[in-house]
Amino acid sequence: MGMYVLCNSFVDAKKLFYQLEFYYAMPWNWMIRGLVKLGCFDFALLFYFKMLGCGVFPDKYTFPPVIKCCTGLNNVRLGKVIQDMILEMGFDLDMFVASSLIKLYADNGCIEDARRFFDKMIDKDCVLWNVMINGYVQCGESDSAIKLFKDMMSSEAKPDSVTFACVLSISCSEAMVEYGRQLHGLVVRSGLDFVPLVGNTLVTVYSKGRQLGDARKLFDMMPQIDLVVWNRMIGGYVQNGFMDDASMLFNEMISAGIKPDSITFTSFLPSLAESSSLKQIKEIHGYIVRHGVILDVYLNSALIDLYFKCRDAVMACKMFNLSTKFDIVIYTAMISGYVLNGMNKDALEIFRWLLQKKMIPNALTFSSILPACAGLAAIKLGRELHGYIIKNELEEKCPVGSAIMNMYAKCGRLDLALLIFGRISIKDAICWNSIITSFSQDGKPEEAIYLFRQMGMEGVKYDCVTVSAALSACANIPALHYGKEIHGFMIKGAFESDLFDMSALINMYAKCGKLNIARLVFNLMQEKNEVAWNSIIAAYGYHGYLADSLALFHNMLEEGIQPDHITFLTILSSCGHAGQVEDGVRYFRCMTEEYGIPAQMEHYACMADLFGRAGHLDEAFEVITSMPFPPAASVWGTLLGACRVHGNVELAEVASRYLLDLEPKNSGYYLLLTHVLADAGKWRSVHKIQHLMKERGVQKVPGCSWIEVNNTTCVFFAADGSHPESPQIYSLLKSLLLELRKVGYVPQAVACFGND
Repeated sequence: MGMYVLCNSFVDAKKLFYQLEFYYAMPWNWMIRGLVKLGCFDFALLFYFKMLGCGVFPDKYTFPPVIKCCTGLNNVRLGKVIQDMILEMGFDLDMFVASSLIKLYADNGCIEDARRFFDKMIDKDCVLWNVMINGYVQCGESDSAIKLFKDMMSSEAKPDSVTFACVLSISCSEAMVEYGRQLHGLVVRSGLDFVPLVGNTLVTVYSKGRQLGDARKLFDMMPQIDLVVWNRMIGGYVQNGFMDDASMLFNEMISAGIKPDSITFTSFLPSLAESSSLKQIKEIHGYIVRHGVILDVYLNSALIDLYFKCRDAVMACKMFNLSTKFDIVIYTAMISGYVLNGMNKDALEIFRWLLQKKMIPNALTFSSILPACAGLAAIKLGRELHGYIIKNELEEKCPVGSAIMNMYAKCGRLDLALLIFGRISIKDAICWNSIITSFSQDGKPEEAIYLFRQMGMEGVKYDCVTVSAALSACANIPALHYGKEIHGFMIKGAFESDLFDMSALINMYAKCGKLNIARLVFNLMQEKNEVAWNSIIAAYGYHGYLADSLALFHNMLEEGIQPDHITFLTILSSCGHAGQVEDGVRYFRCMTEEYGIPAQMEHYACMADLFGRAGHLDEAFEVITSMPFPPAASVWGTLLGACRVHGNVELAEVASRYLLDLEPKNSGYYLLLTHVLADAGKWRSVHKIQHLMKERGVQKVPGCSWIEVNNTTCVFFAADGSHPESPQIYSLLKSLLLELRKVGYVPQAVACFGND
C-alpha cells in the first residue's frame, strides 16, 4: 500500500486497502496520506473519522497528515479538536506531530498557540525551528523571527538551507541589506552559499536592497544557475530601473538555452514599456504563443499593461477578452491602462464590473481608479470611493492617500487635498511631489514653495519632479530669489544633468524677466531635448522677440530635434503676442500638413487668440466653430476677451451664452461681458448680468498681482489696503493718474460690483 501511495497509484492502494484487516492503524494511515497527496483534504478527514468509528486507535503517524488537512482547509477549530485527542494519547511531544500543529497555528495567524507548543518541546530538531521561524515570518513578526533564529544558533540544532532562506527573506522584505550581508557570511561559513534555494534568496536580498553589483557578482559565481535565479536577477534589474541590463541578461538567458517561463516574461516585460516599439512587443508576444508559455493572470496583465503603454488599447482589450481567469490584478491593469489613455469612462465601467464580480479592490486598484474620477471631475463619485476607502482603513496608505489628494486637487478642492495630505502618516517623495504640483498648477504658488521648504525640513529627499514643481511655482509668482536658491541647490545636488529640471529653470528665469540668464542656462546644457528647446523658444515668445523665437525653432530643426505639439503651441502663442497673423497661419499649416501633428484644443485656442488680438473677430469665430471637437470654455473666453478690446458687442453676447452654460460659476466671464456692455453704454443689460450673478450665487473673485522688491514678494488684491506702505502707494498712483490725464488718457466706464 505504501509503495502504491508513494508512486501516486491511489486506485491500486484503495483496492489493496479493502483486502486488508481494518483493525490496526497503518492501512488507514496510508489511505489518509494518499488522499492528502491528491489534495482531497475533506475526504482524508472523513477517512480519519471513519477510522475512529471502526474502533481503530490512531498512532503518532496518523496525526501529521490529519493536521495537514486542517491546515489545507484553514480549519483551526477542527485542529484544536484533534489536538485534544493528541494530548490524551500523549503524542504532543512527538517531533512530527508538534511540527504539524505549529504549522497549522502559524499559517492561520494563531502564532501564540504555535509558540506554546514549540516551547513545550524538549528536543527540537532543525525542522521544528524552521516551522516556528517561518510562522513568525508569515505573520509579519520579523523581530520575533530574528530573535528565534539567534536562539537557534545558540542551541544544538544547526540551521540548514531552509532556515537561511527563511531568515534571508526578512532582509528582502524589510530592505535590511546589512543584516543580509551578515547572514551571507554565516551561509558561506556553513557551506550553503551555492545551494539553489539560498542563492536565489541572496540574489533577491541584494536586488531589493539596490545592491545590483553584489547581486550580479553572486549570480556570476554560482556554478549552476536555474531558471529561478535568472528570473530573480532580471526582475532585480527591472525593479531598480536598469532596463538595458535586464534586456542584455534576457538575451544571455536565451543564448544559454534556458527556456523562459511566464515568471520570466512577467519580470522582463516592464523593461520594454519606454524603449520598445509596438512591433517589438508583438514579436515577443508571438514568441510567448509559439513556445507555449503558460499565459497566467500575471503574464496576461503584464502584456495588457504593455499594450496600453504603447497606446494600443484595442490589442489590450483583446488580451483581456481572451483571458480565462480574472482576478483583481488583471482588472487593475485594465483600469490603469484606460486611465493612461484618457479613457476614463471605460475605466469606471471596468471598476463596476469588478464590483459586480464580488471582487475586493486593493490599494493599487483605488490608486488606479481615483485618477479617472479626477479626469472626469467626478467629485461625487470620488467622495463615494473615499468613503469606501475609509471603511477599509486604506486612506493612510501613501499611494491611496496620494490618489485621493490628487482627485480632490484636480476637482478644484485644494482644501480637501491638503486635509488628506495631513492624514497620511508616512509621506514619501511621490506624495510630497503630488501636493506641491497641485498647489503650483492651481494658482497657489506661495503655498507650493512653503510645502517645498517643509518637505526639506522633514528630511524627505528631493527628486527631479520636486525641483521642477518648485521652479514652476517660482515662475508663477514670479519669485526670482526663491528660484535662484533652488538653482543653487540644483548645482550642489547634481540636478543640472536632468533635462526636465533645466527646462523648468529656463522657464523660471524667463518668466521672472531674466531672459539673458535663461539663455545662458540653455547654452550651458550639454544635452538638449525637445523640452529644453521648447522652453527657450517659449521664453523669447513671452518677451515679444518673435524673430529670435523663430530662429531658435529653425536651429532646433538643424540639430535634428523633431518638433512636437508643444513646440508649435509656443510658436503660435508668440505669433499672437507679436500680432503676426500670416506667420501664425503658416506655422499652423506646417504643423498639421508637413509634420502631421493633429491640432489640439490649445492650438485652436491660440489661433482664435491670434485672430482676436489682430481684430479679425469673424475669422476667430470661424476657427472656433470649425473645431473638430466641442470648444472648451477657455476658447470662448479668448474670443470674449478680444470682443472687449475691439468693442464687438454682438459677438461677445454669442460667446457669453456658451461660456455661462459651460462654466456658470466662473465670475471672470460675467465681468468680461459686463465690461463689454458697459463700454457700449448698455447699462440695462449690465444690470441683468449682475442680477443673474446674484441668482446663481456667483461671487466676484478679487484681482491679484505680485511684484518682487528687494527679494520680498509683495501680493496685492483689488482695493487692498493691507500693505504697510499703502498710503504712499495710493498717493503715487494718484499722481500717475493726473499725469496720464494731462496727456489725454480717458478712463473707461466699468460696471461696479458692491464696493469695487
